[in-house]
Amino acid sequence: MEHISGLGVAQRGDTQGGSNTAPLMIVTLLFFLWGLLTSLNDVLIPHLKAVYSLNYVQAMLVQFCFFGAYFIVSLPAGMLIKRLGYQNGAVAGLVIAAMGCALFYPASTGGYGMFLFAFFVLAAGITVLQVAANPYVTVLGDPATASSRLSLTQAFNSLGTAIAPTLGGLLILSGGVLTEVQFAQLPSVEQVAYQAQQAGSVRGPYLALCAALLMLAVLFALVRLPKIAYADTAAQDEAPGAPLKASLFSYRHLVLGAIGIFVYVGAEVSIGSFLINFLGEADVAGLAPSAAAHYVSYYWGGAMAGRFIGFAVMRYISPGKTLAFNAAVSIALILLAILSKGHVAMWAIIAVGVFNSVMFPTIFSMALNGLGRFTGQGSGVLCMAIVGGAIVPFVQGYVADVAGLYTSFLVPAVCYCYIVYFGVKYAAMYRNAPAA
Repeated sequence: MEHISGLGVAQRGDTQGGSNTAPLMIVTLLFFLWGLLTSLNDVLIPHLKAVYSLNYVQAMLVQFCFFGAYFIVSLPAGMLIKRLGYQNGAVAGLVIAAMGCALFYPASTGGYGMFLFAFFVLAAGITVLQVAANPYVTVLGDPATASSRLSLTQAFNSLGTAIAPTLGGLLILSGGVLTEVQFAQLPSVEQVAYQAQQAGSVRGPYLALCAALLMLAVLFALVRLPKIAYADTAAQDEAPGAPLKASLFSYRHLVLGAIGIFVYVGAEVSIGSFLINFLGEADVAGLAPSAAAHYVSYYWGGAMAGRFIGFAVMRYISPGKTLAFNAAVSIALILLAILSKGHVAMWAIIAVGVFNSVMFPTIFSMALNGLGRFTGQGSGVLCMAIVGGAIVPFVQGYVADVAGLYTSFLVPAVCYCYIVYFGVKYAAMYRNAPAA
């Protein structure tokens, strides 16, 4: 899932001589890795739920800690980048993320609470990375082709989210997990040993990711990158034709857009988090976790494919209408999954990924439209709204525990209802806006 950071506005500074190919490859690899790390949560959640006999609310604490870091760390990350510079800030983010991956080793014997702490540290590093790395995409080459480079890096981010569930299924879920009844029948000593053995299956993959992140930190520290100056957003001029306003929150479409980012990220993450459990239901597909993980890759891969379709469609149809249509179809697919069974239910919920594809960048760009000198601050507000990925899965987990797994999918459906409203509202605002 692509996340666009912007706690400050980056400006191109003096560039170093030589080709930008190697630096661009390193930055693109960063996008790939944080997509992979984020999507691996969808594999870890059902695994830890089974290992520690958690209810859905307890299992969703993974996403609560992971995406809660975006809310807590975003502003400090901006200050850190301002102090260290973008290149050193990216190195710091890589090191922090590597520390988070390394913490999965002691977590395998330290219990579920230690896992949650590791997720928070890992996400804190990713947050710093996003604030630091995004600006480099725009300066590593001709400014006229900056958007194409951003599309390339975001495509690799989506590739990471698409392959992570399958990879995690092979490396983490392939050993199989006892049911709650089978686990309860074990003697207490064997229960402890079993939990340690199952929790230990995450060590290898996350230690390998730790090594990869540290290697990238070294490469990023040594590579010659353009200098990027941190611009004070208060010094920017208003966009031509934009109305002058005294407060950031005077822009109603920004406020509505922040809510839109909150519910969209929450819905997207929530569906991915529950997908393996949903596909494991006997009247849906009855898949083992390792087999269901492959289909989670289809969910995220659909978002990657849908992005290219959306790019073509929005050349002819307004962003607001496209957004409202995609959200409405997502609601219909979720209701179909809830009310049906078998392969119809399975493919309906997986297909939501295709219609998620354009939502984040579309909401983000619509919310920032016409902010002028408040653009950087507005971007920071939208990035903090990513905390929806922490809250909405938690709410769905509570509903799943109280009313059942099927019914719980009404939570993301309600989120998409708001996105329909925002898309329609934006389209109306766009029609009524004065010409620049």
